[in-house]
Amino acid sequence: MTTRPDDASAQPLCLVTGAGGYIGGRLVPELLAAGYRVRCLARTPSHLRDHPWAGRAEVVRGDVTDAASLRPALRGVDVAYYLVHSMTSGRDFERTDRLAARTFAAEARAAGVRRIVYLGGLTPPGVPDDRLSPHLRSRTEVGHILLDSGVPTTVLRAAVIIGSGSASFEMLRHLTERLPVMVTPSWVGSRVQPIAVRDVLRYLVGSARMPPEVSRAFDIGGPEVLTYREMMVRYAAVARLPRRLILPVPLLTPGLSSHWIGLVTPVPSALARPLAESLRHEVVCAEHDIAALVPDPPGTPIPFDEAVELALRRIREARVDTRWSSASLPGAPSDPLPTDPDWAGGSLYQDIREQPTEAGPDRLWQVIEGIGGENGWYSFPLAWAVRGWLDRLVGGVGLRRGRRDAQRLRAGDSLDFWRVEEIEHGRLLRLRAEMRLPGVAWLEMWVESGGPGPVRYRQRALFHPHGLAGHLYWWSVAPFHAVVFGGMARNITRTAERTGAGPEQAGRARPGRRRPPRWRSRRPARR
Repeated sequence: MTTRPDDASAQPLCLVTGAGGYIGGRLVPELLAAGYRVRCLARTPSHLRDHPWAGRAEVVRGDVTDAASLRPALRGVDVAYYLVHSMTSGRDFERTDRLAARTFAAEARAAGVRRIVYLGGLTPPGVPDDRLSPHLRSRTEVGHILLDSGVPTTVLRAAVIIGSGSASFEMLRHLTERLPVMVTPSWVGSRVQPIAVRDVLRYLVGSARMPPEVSRAFDIGGPEVLTYREMMVRYAAVARLPRRLILPVPLLTPGLSSHWIGLVTPVPSALARPLAESLRHEVVCAEHDIAALVPDPPGTPIPFDEAVELALRRIREARVDTRWSSASLPGAPSDPLPTDPDWAGGSLYQDIREQPTEAGPDRLWQVIEGIGGENGWYSFPLAWAVRGWLDRLVGGVGLRRGRRDAQRLRAGDSLDFWRVEEIEHGRLLRLRAEMRLPGVAWLEMWVESGGPGPVRYRQRALFHPHGLAGHLYWWSVAPFHAVVFGGMARNITRTAERTGAGPEQAGRARPGRRRPPRWRSRRPARR
């Protein structure tokens, strides 16, 4: 194991993996506020550039399964935060998590890292590993691998995290708000010890200063133990909803209940299943030893009702910094954009629309940046809704992810079944599809101004098919492009021309001049 001299005058350097995710994206500013230097590991560094803290943290490209990329990332690091998992990446997620943890542990030890901090899941005492859900079993195994690394390690084990945008909170919120009468799985009777996200972040930051002789797991939870049913009832009271009628049905298996959750909430069934399976057992803290090392200030841990109120307040004020969908979807397409230098070639279909507009470039950009979520897609609503329903039926995310912020987008944001791949404010918005497709798709929206003539809106949909199914898919939907993509181009420019108009008024706006649509197939040059 390599060593390096201590430098008491230097601020400790923390590496945060999963900085684009729900917890990681909130941990980085907390570490910076506490006086640490922060380095973020990201597979796509550009997805972090628009975060408010981006200018104060170093971002490096890397992957926890790639030892070569971890070595420079871990160089000089004092504390390494391991906040990644692959539970929605398919049936082999346990093997992937195991490989990633072993690779990270070995490289952290070789780099002389002083502490690893890992956020895992709370497991029921006395339940053998083979009876745990695959999700909890994998999180437990990762914790053991890191504890055995030879690097002092803090494993924080939490159950349900209550905070604006967390998957657990979104599941609880939408189930309670949308269903006044609920037929629920039997696990609503399981006892759970929820914890506010603010307390999770406090424990994570505090773990960085634990003495080197401490290397163990700690249970972390709020001050109350509740059944999931009680959590729904309490949520309804805090949100000032009428009392909910909850009818548990033992026949709803975790698989069936995950599809039920996927239909009712924005959380896709691929993510809902491990969450539901984790609730089969009671998950209650067996100890609160962490308070001796990270003391609880007055008023903490935060009670459940207060945690819900804090989360709802941030949602009402549109101050949700990160969401469960902030992390890139495992298994999402990662092919480079066809215009990138390393494009591998192959057929590429395009649908290009151009529309002049009398609106100013700032107003046109405002409409473009506000697309999606509750604002809709300025096009045949039924077609988009059907596409979202079909995506959810085959296990995709559908349209219910919505937006993190109703007005502003940043690189890496999820946007319904798209993700913001590139944004040049005032000029370009490029989205990459995360719906289930036999290929890779992008949607670009441009503001072209500054030359002679009016401002122009330019829109380009691209599709790189995978196999025969991809080609058949494109040709089957091509006849509808005039309605879907053509309508989008017209309605975006009309809305921009009607200052202050919302998407619901677009259909009543006066028509603008337009050019005939163009779509074609081409074969890019190969390197």
